[in-house]
Amino acid sequence: SASRKTSHIRQKLASLLRSSSETPKPGSKTPEEVVKKYLQKVKSPPEEDCTICMEPLGGPSGYKGPGVGPVSKAESVGRLAQCGHQYHFQCLVAMYNNGNKDGSLQCPTCKTIYGVKTGNQPAGKMEYHVIPHSLPGHPDCKSIRIIYNIPPGIQGPEHPNPGKPFTARGFPRHCYLPDSEKGRKVLRLLLVAWDRRLIFSVGTSSTTGESDTVIWNEVHHKTEFGSNLTGHGFPDPGHLDNVLEELRAQGITEEDALVEK
Repeated sequence: SASRKTSHIRQKLASLLRSSSETPKPGSKTPEEVVKKYLQKVKSPPEEDCTICMEPLGGPSGYKGPGVGPVSKAESVGRLAQCGHQYHFQCLVAMYNNGNKDGSLQCPTCKTIYGVKTGNQPAGKMEYHVIPHSLPGHPDCKSIRIIYNIPPGIQGPEHPNPGKPFTARGFPRHCYLPDSEKGRKVLRLLLVAWDRRLIFSVGTSSTTGESDTVIWNEVHHKTEFGSNLTGHGFPDPGHLDNVLEELRAQGITEEDALVEK
């Protein structure tokens, strides 16, 4: 319905309006330059809505906030080069400004990642070692224990409430993988994810409801060793493949592990 569409636009624009219009550091690319890098020009936009602002692609962007300059008619709509989805150029710039501004862009429709996606995980430490015990379901190998440690701190500009403290509950957190070929592959990719600040985030805990706290960020870990009382343990035959899929969704594949060794 029209009213639902209007409220959807308002929500989208409200979230985009939170974007900052900081001046880029010398030598760094402006948001417009970053977005242009991933776009192809569109001569005649299709008769569809831009799914960011919900306004027709043939008309102007529904975004009117800070940090987005005027654009010529020829550049008002762009097609993302890899996946082909089309948006208003100004809407993509607003969306970029509302994120980490790390030089990467993610298609809001299909989640294809352009560039290298990074997160807002706070500073901390990731360690791992092999322990001489088998996990249930993996009797033929030892186990890898990963230890994550993140102290509480103050939120930075990339977090929900900059300048406000964040808590860090339950650290150090111990997680487990089988020390098999596939388990070691997952470990290599988790090390890349850690470097890109993608394992944890700052937000609201889905278990306790606490806000401004360190939370897991869409890559599942097994935190139980010899049992599976919570569902976060072994055996779980599909676990390693699921984690590889979740890492792929964050833009991390086996090629990244080879490059970043």
